[in-house]
Amino acid sequence: NIGEAVGVIAAQSIGEPGTQLTMRTFHLGGVAAVAMNPEIITEHEGVLVYHGIRCVYNEEGFWIALNKSGTLNVVKDEGRSLEEYKRLLSTNSLEPMQSFNIELGTRILFQDGQKIKKKIKVAEFEQHNIPIICDRPGYVRFEDLVEGISAEKQTNRQTGQEELTVKQHRGELHPQIAIYNDRDCVELVGTYPLPVGAIISVHENVFATAGSLLARLPRGALKTKDITGGLPRVAELFEARKPKNSAEIAKIDGFVDFLGVQRSKRVVFVRDPVSGMEEEHLVPLSKHLIVQKGDHVVKGQQLTDGVVIPHEILEVCGVRELYSYLVRQVQEVYRLQGVRINDKHIEIIVRQMLKKVRIVEPGDSSFILGEEVDKSDFELENLKVVNEGGKAATGAPVLLGITKASLSTDSFISAASFQDTTRVLTDAACAGKVDPLMGYKENTITGSMMPGGTGHALKRERHRHVEEASLSAVIYEFESVTGRERELEEVEQA
Repeated sequence: NIGEAVGVIAAQSIGEPGTQLTMRTFHLGGVAAVAMNPEIITEHEGVLVYHGIRCVYNEEGFWIALNKSGTLNVVKDEGRSLEEYKRLLSTNSLEPMQSFNIELGTRILFQDGQKIKKKIKVAEFEQHNIPIICDRPGYVRFEDLVEGISAEKQTNRQTGQEELTVKQHRGELHPQIAIYNDRDCVELVGTYPLPVGAIISVHENVFATAGSLLARLPRGALKTKDITGGLPRVAELFEARKPKNSAEIAKIDGFVDFLGVQRSKRVVFVRDPVSGMEEEHLVPLSKHLIVQKGDHVVKGQQLTDGVVIPHEILEVCGVRELYSYLVRQVQEVYRLQGVRINDKHIEIIVRQMLKKVRIVEPGDSSFILGEEVDKSDFELENLKVVNEGGKAATGAPVLLGITKASLSTDSFISAASFQDTTRVLTDAACAGKVDPLMGYKENTITGSMMPGGTGHALKRERHRHVEEASLSAVIYEFESVTGRERELEEVEQA
């Protein structure tokens, strides 16, 4: 209903379960909280359809996933062909009964398009390690793996065997496993960069088959993979903070290519063969790449492990994708605790975070280049300028944290009641601001009627009466003036 306090309800809906998060998240930090089920079990009977999965068939008779951007879907058996199911999934015309995000190295037990029964295991993956998988057969060759400099032998406490592990080093060495077509190392088939902490699982000069394990990276070695859980994660999202160990994301659709190392950073190229566009990414050697050469990536897809910066999603993918990302991430935190919140409450908060626009080109408007203005003011000004035959301003959406969004409101009384009171009031006095008293807080503080619920209808009615009275006064004044002018004309004529 018009006048309903949706913002207050949204804040309460998100804040109330926070008590549960506070009490139950002491053990949610770090690797111990990798909330993964290593098995994927179906709840429905239907057809198993791969979507966006690149995989190879290994010697053991399993399909090994070579990327983590795909999904396993269980769709209702309607007698369609596999190609038809895939087409419908890619166009979002078919809603799967179940959909599972897969991890790199997932072993899929059933082939694409196979009919499956409910309550059966369709896939499994390594819970504690991230595997580095060979996607093409060939002979193994170690490159820049120098014991004592870029690698060291460590004893596995569980097996008692010595394992070669990549270690942190300052030299110009770039450890990787190269796969060649022959023993003489003439024709290179593929290279697999090894991040710090990777444990080698193969011997040099042996023949590796497609789908075999070359190395594994313990999740404990990934600082970027540490999970910030509970309220700290919700606060990080709503305050739009840039995480320390951020992930690199693809800026265009295209295919991944590696072009060596430059200034201690790995050069990753994404090329789009259709448009000819290409984007260069400089990835630190310590970061783990979750894509391989030849992988197809889409805008916004992660290239490395870590936490995605929301501002980058906004810049690369736009407002709609950012909305989805923030809602999904906040819901993930609450879902871990068994708390259900309607999406609309989170969406209302996100809407307030995206209410500002930064002026890129002022055009014929009254805005200044770089100024941040409300979307509503921006649209009204542009409408006015266009109606007058001028050039409209262009702007880019801005993501603000909830604290900054609260302080950048039109009402200085509302902002001052929140925080930085002295600064807000000083700035308002210097700028000669006038508070229109449109919101809840400023009306409550000044003792006026709050424009919510029944108050909204009463205020609207009062405004209508004031406008009618003002209009009547203007009409009366106009008639009085025209009447006097008429009298003067008659006197002059006489």
